Amino acid sequence: MNLQSKNNKSNLRTGLYIVSTPIGNMADISFRAVNILKNSDLILCEDTRVSKKLISKYDINSNLVSYHKFNEKKNIEKILIELKKNKIISIISDAGTPTISDPGKILVNACINENINIFPIPGSSAVTAAVSVSGFSEKYFFYGFFPEKMSEIKENFKNLVNLNFSIVFFISAKKLNKNINIIKEFFPDRNIIICKEITKYYEEFFRYKVLDLKPFKNLRGEITIVISELNNKKKASNNLNESDKKKIKMLIKKLSTKEIVNLLSQEKNISKKEIYNYCLDLKK
Repeated sequence: MNLQSKNNKSNLRTGLYIVSTPIGNMADISFRAVNILKNSDLILCEDTRVSKKLISKYDINSNLVSYHKFNEKKNIEKILIELKKNKIISIISDAGTPTISDPGKILVNACINENINIFPIPGSSAVTAAVSVSGFSEKYFFYGFFPEKMSEIKENFKNLVNLNFSIVFFISAKKLNKNINIIKEFFPDRNIIICKEITKYYEEFFRYKVLDLKPFKNLRGEITIVISELNNKKKASNNLNESDKKKIKMLIKKLSTKEIVNLLSQEKNISKKEIYNYCLDLKK
């Protein structure tokens, strides 16, 4: 099949197509996605400047219409009118799949309410790509982008901390450095993979135990991180007793928090998180 070819438009059903686009490497697009985009009456996109690079590469001549989080509510009625004329309209994001941490959900729900056909055109995904190379559990919870407020992060982490799944986040490099301590506080017993520039030339993967995390230098762009499932090798259930606390008070003057956590968790059946939090309380 020639990726540049155009199928007969009459073979396609009218409606809204949710089309996945490459997350970095421009070659990661399906034959079907290109065909749908070529046969679309309109292509809704986040940033026409970004999308022009893609449609130019694959000789797609369909009209681009700006559709992003700041204008999606305003444009809904116009788009629905076009869809009711039995047109083929596609929506794409700058990278990945629309509606997944990207605009599109409002339009999808409007189409559901109007009984307009909706078709998914799957493709590359930073979420599944990151999980596939993590070595962690294939059962995962996708959170999306980190919230802005620390209070909201803590509240959400309280709900996530006991999930025995891999947990996937999107985060900027700058925000990752700012939130390393909160990640350590809530997920000290887990492992983490930090995925940079997935599918691109400078693609890199950094693997750590969460407690070994330190701020990154020269890390840029959008990052995908996966935190592992719970470490069940030890069923840590015992709480710190007064003797343990006394020992920590003595050790904290000589050893790092990480060294104390490793030492006591090996000696006793105590949660690393509990030891870590007690160390933090003492330092405060």
